[in-house]
Amino acid sequence: MKYRRLGKTDLRVSVVGIGTWQFGGDWGKDFTQSEVDDILNHAKEVGINLIDTAECYGPHHMSEKFIGDYLSRQSRQDWVIASKFGHHWEDQWENAWSVDEVRRQLDDSLKALQTDYLDLYQFHSGSDDVFDNDDLWTLLDKQVQAGKIRNLGISIGSNDNLYQTAKAIEINAKAIQVVYNRLDQKPEEQVFTSCLEQDLGVLARVPLASGYLSGKYKPGVVFDDRVRQGHQRDEIDAKLRLVHEIAQTEVPEGVDMASWALAWCLKHPAVSCVIPGCKSVEQVEANARAASLDLVQDDHPGAWKN
Repeated sequence: MKYRRLGKTDLRVSVVGIGTWQFGGDWGKDFTQSEVDDILNHAKEVGINLIDTAECYGPHHMSEKFIGDYLSRQSRQDWVIASKFGHHWEDQWENAWSVDEVRRQLDDSLKALQTDYLDLYQFHSGSDDVFDNDDLWTLLDKQVQAGKIRNLGISIGSNDNLYQTAKAIEINAKAIQVVYNRLDQKPEEQVFTSCLEQDLGVLARVPLASGYLSGKYKPGVVFDDRVRQGHQRDEIDAKLRLVHEIAQTEVPEGVDMASWALAWCLKHPAVSCVIPGCKSVEQVEANARAASLDLVQDDHPGAWKN
C-alpha cells in the first residue's frame, strides 16, 4: 500500500480507501456485521486505513452503525474515519441543513460510529444556497475547536462545482470529495486546478463508475440494485461499449480492469485517495492491488514523506 497526505491535514491516508454506501443496502445486498467485519479486517491487513461513510447510507445510520460496532473492537487510532452531513433518513429520506439539524447529525454519527471524533466531516452534496450559511460554518468551526471534528471537507454534488471548491479555504475545509473516473473526467477541467492551488486533499468517489469499470458487465445487463436500476438502457449499453473499448486499448494485458481503473484515477496529481465500494473480501483485495500498479507513483505531490 502507498500513502499520501490529505491536503493540509495531518492525515496520512492509504491511496485506496473503503467507500461504505453499500453497507446501507442500496447496492443490491444486505450485509451482516460479520461480513462487514471481514471486509474491514482484510482492508486493514492490506494497509487500507480510510473509511468513508455518511449519515444517509442506509436508514437510521445503518452504515455508520456497522462501522461503529467494528471500531468498538479495534484501535481507533488505526483508522481515518470520514463521514458527512446534510441529510436525514429515518422513516424517509430528506434534506437536513439547519444548524440544529446538523448539530444533531454530528452527535448521532459519533454515537453510531462509537467514537469521540471524526477525522473528516464533509458537507454532503448540498446546493450553493445552503452552502452559503455562515451560521452553519460557525457551528462546525466550534465543533472543530471542541475536538469532535478534526478536519472539515466538502463533498461536492456536481463534479464541476467550482463555486464550493474555490471557497474551501474561506470555511477552513481541507479536502474535496468528487466523482472522478475514466468515464467522467470533468473535475480535471476546473475543480482539480483549484484543489492543487489551495493544497486541498481529494477523495475520488465512484472511481469504478458505479461498477461499469469493473469489467464484469456486458451490454444488455439488467441491474437490480436501487442505484443502477434507474439508469437508462441506452446509457448503460453505451457506457459498457466504451468500457470494452478501453479494456482492449488501454488496460495492459494481465491487469485486472478494476485495479487499473483505480490506478488511473490515482495518477492525477490532485488525487489523494480513491474510495471504491466493495461487497466482499475479494473485492477489497482487487482494489488494494491498484496501489502496486506502475501508474501510482511514490513521487506524487501528495506522497507521504516520513
